[in-house]
Amino acid sequence: MTKAAKTNAAPADAQQEPASYEAGLQELEQLVARMESGQMPLADMLQSYQRGAFLLEHCRSRLQAVEAQIQVLEAGSLKNWSGNAE
Repeated sequence: MTKAAKTNAAPADAQQEPASYEAGLQELEQLVARMESGQMPLADMLQSYQRGAFLLEHCRSRLQAVEAQIQVLEAGSLKNWSGNAE
C-alpha cells in the first residue's frame, strides 16, 4: 500500500460502534469540541470528521429505532409516537 493510500484509508476504529447511545453522543460532543478548537493537525481533523460522521449516523439510527417503539397515551388509548409536538 502506498503512503497516499495509507493516509486516505479510514482508521479501523472509525467504524467501531460505541457501547451505548450515550457513549456515542459523548464521544461526538468531545470530537466537535476538539475540532472547533482549531488546534488539530489537518490529518487528525479528517479522521475526526470521519469518526464524527459515523457517530452521528449511529446515534440518529438508535434514536429513530427507540422513537419507533415509543407509544403515548392519548385520550385513553395507546398510539404510536410521531415525534411531532403539537
